[in-house]
Amino acid sequence: MDIIKAVEQDNLRNAYSEVDVGDYVKMYLRIKEGARERVQLFEGYVIARKGSGLSETIKVRRLSYGVGVERTLPVHSPNIDRIEVVRKGKIRRAKLYYLRDRVGKAAKITEKLAKRS
Repeated sequence: MDIIKAVEQDNLRNAYSEVDVGDYVKMYLRIKEGARERVQLFEGYVIARKGSGLSETIKVRRLSYGVGVERTLPVHSPNIDRIEVVRKGKIRRAKLYYLRDRVGKAAKITEKLAKRS
């Protein structure tokens, strides 16, 4: 098992420990089109985080022209350029799959207020 952990440590790329479930994020993804490579923006709510180590995944949901679009990506994927947290969400669940059934304002997540120092 130590050999597997050692190999995984070499391939761990992105930490993104500040990204939690309920956050509204902007994900910059590298897309290859033939010989060209470009960066595509995908933004939405993080509705799930799953796994650990090299197999950890993140699921992001957005509404595109009234249709819900979900994207599941490995956190340590080389296709992720960077992730920006736009808003921190105030939630009490580990998985937010109930948002799939909601439309409009009901699908919004309240923003977590910053702590005062």
